[in-house]
Amino acid sequence: MDKLKQKEFTLASLTDLTSPSSSSLSSSPVVATFSCVNEVTELRFQESESADGFSFDLSSTQLFKLGPLQFVCVSDKDNSLSRGVVIMFRDDKESKDFSDSFGEWTKDAVKKGSGLPNGTVSDSTSKFDNKIEAASAKMYFHYYGQLLHQQNMLQDYVRTGTYHAAVMENRSDFSGRVVVDVGAGSGILSMFAALAGAKHVYAVEASEMADYARKLIAGNPLLAERITVIKGKIEDVELPEKADVLISEPMGTLLVNERMLETYVIARDRFLSPNGKMFPTVGRIHMAPFADEFLFIEMANKALFWQQQNYYGVDLTPLYGSAHQGYFSQPVVDAFDPRLLIAPSMFHVIDFTKMKEEQFYEIDVPLKFTASVCTRVHGLACWFDVLFDGSTVQRWFTTAPGAPTTHWYQIRCVLSQPIHVMAGQEITGRLHLVAHSAQSCTINLTLSAKMWRPGASQGGILQTSSCKLDLKEPYYRMSQPQVYPVAQEPPAQPQDLQIQSEDLEEVELLQQNANAQL
Repeated sequence: MDKLKQKEFTLASLTDLTSPSSSSLSSSPVVATFSCVNEVTELRFQESESADGFSFDLSSTQLFKLGPLQFVCVSDKDNSLSRGVVIMFRDDKESKDFSDSFGEWTKDAVKKGSGLPNGTVSDSTSKFDNKIEAASAKMYFHYYGQLLHQQNMLQDYVRTGTYHAAVMENRSDFSGRVVVDVGAGSGILSMFAALAGAKHVYAVEASEMADYARKLIAGNPLLAERITVIKGKIEDVELPEKADVLISEPMGTLLVNERMLETYVIARDRFLSPNGKMFPTVGRIHMAPFADEFLFIEMANKALFWQQQNYYGVDLTPLYGSAHQGYFSQPVVDAFDPRLLIAPSMFHVIDFTKMKEEQFYEIDVPLKFTASVCTRVHGLACWFDVLFDGSTVQRWFTTAPGAPTTHWYQIRCVLSQPIHVMAGQEITGRLHLVAHSAQSCTINLTLSAKMWRPGASQGGILQTSSCKLDLKEPYYRMSQPQVYPVAQEPPAQPQDLQIQSEDLEEVELLQQNANAQL
């Protein structure tokens, strides 16, 4: 970066938080100046008509926005509050210019710092911090920093057992090799790699779980001498050597939730040697339309609370539409009976060895299915699998319905307006995933079918239903797959349902009909 020019801003007011008895520094105007003095980049506050003032070292200063014109500027040298001020600007332009300048000068301050030794973390704003909300990241690392959540994952024996098998069956990929464990958590995968004969393993973990991992690894001395735990983000740390193998468990709900896959490919670009191995290697998102009247009724009935016209004398109905829309914006996470699927599934491939980070920001999947039964389609069911492409054994790990249940379960996107299909009818649509800064993505789903009815040609009337869901806010139903009885007699022709409790008997008949035809 070119040397920054000194920049001044005249403040509307300044309040010193370390002097609560004083409402402001002075009645005189105060000037905030960004400058570099003796190779130290600083922000100086000074009265325009005197020499009195004080400075903040920008390498240890944070800025928090309180409002359009108001900020808190805090110096936190050595992680302790040394001084804080509230500053106010006269207009939006001055406020924005100051905020932009603070960002530029803060980056420059970090660049002027000393070099970082291997295995340490930069204090600069990282690529991760630039794309992820601070609040989301804080909650994320807090969650994974707790042993109870690590235990939940370790006790997913399908997950943990598959990783162990994939490593041990491919010892030749690990023996004598340098391994990087991306998002190491408890360090279990690092220890699997060491057990397989890895020369050295760098276990990189950003949460407080890194301290537990060190303790756990130290308790296994035969492995500990070949494992180094590094506390920090993959985007920030530096390692002393390239890796021959990357190992990680970066999968979230619908594969892409939590945006850990982006970190995985960043680790590939930063640390993996040419022709190095990635465990896992490839991921696939599987999709199929489903029919589940019970789930649809359950979702729709949630909003009936807001249809009350006399709730303690208050009419709640103005919010019914919003509540109904809100419930259907939640993806459903549970385990379901695969017989609810009404067409063969399709899948979208994500190759971790080739996918660029930016390609995860937006994933667009055209959908095309052929209905196998006559039914109402209530939405799209999704699950994923990943491939461990070892030199000796290729092993798949799946979260499919009907397979042993994992802590990921499956996910279903439920349409508020189901569509009707006949057996053999084509269903088309689009699944569009857009990443957002809360470490998840927005799901945009559209399903369409051509209606078959007397007087309508096959290429005639098009019925379409769409929904928009936030993968960050799912409905954790997580029931075990329900066993649906096989119908003995064909029920009456399906009709549109009015969402009332007395219709449950008709719903059960519809479900029996769907399952009888599978």
